[in-house]
Amino acid sequence: LLSCRLYCEEAKDPKRRSCQTVLAEALDVVVRSFAPILPHLAEEVFQYIPYKKDSEGVFRTGWINASSAWKKPGIEEAIEGACAMRDSFLGSISGKNALEYEVIIVIEPGLLFELMEALQAEETSSVSQLNEIMMASQTTLLSELPKETPSDANIIKGTFLINLEGGDICEQSSYKVIARPIAKAKCPRCRRYTAESSSTPCPRCLQVLAAGKGST
Repeated sequence: LLSCRLYCEEAKDPKRRSCQTVLAEALDVVVRSFAPILPHLAEEVFQYIPYKKDSEGVFRTGWINASSAWKKPGIEEAIEGACAMRDSFLGSISGKNALEYEVIIVIEPGLLFELMEALQAEETSSVSQLNEIMMASQTTLLSELPKETPSDANIIKGTFLINLEGGDICEQSSYKVIARPIAKAKCPRCRRYTAESSSTPCPRCLQVLAAGKGST
């Protein structure tokens, strides 16, 4: 998930920058957390952080002060729900390369479906947050099984309990996960099976490369 955003997206792409922001915030919290018991290590790490403008050190810049903007209702449940579906998907392919598959997630209209839509607005995507969590080459989010689903398709069923607002909103939702070998070729740049030919980058990578040439 992190490596794809950091190494495949354009340098100034919001997806890449947001990933860097999360890593920076996580490092800051971890360093300040162990500073009282490992002061010398914490100070050394703090002084070598390249983007820090504070020169006073970790002990003179205050305790952990995480922004309230990080606490968004529903985000935690959305990620946990997606991870539950990813576990179902990975379990269905028995240790095979997840990138060689496309995933179809079927959820009846309701709160869980809305949470997944927050991670993937499009019906089918290879670059959405939901697809990154699934670790597949492509993810499709539907509200009902496709009509062309074979009768012998391996459909993994599961349930997820959504608990919001301290228990005021509670809903048990069911989902189905179908894993299918993807028909596209392996992109030589991002290594996902989203290219039309193994010798040509996928559309996302072609766009990033074109943007890189235009900025030089």
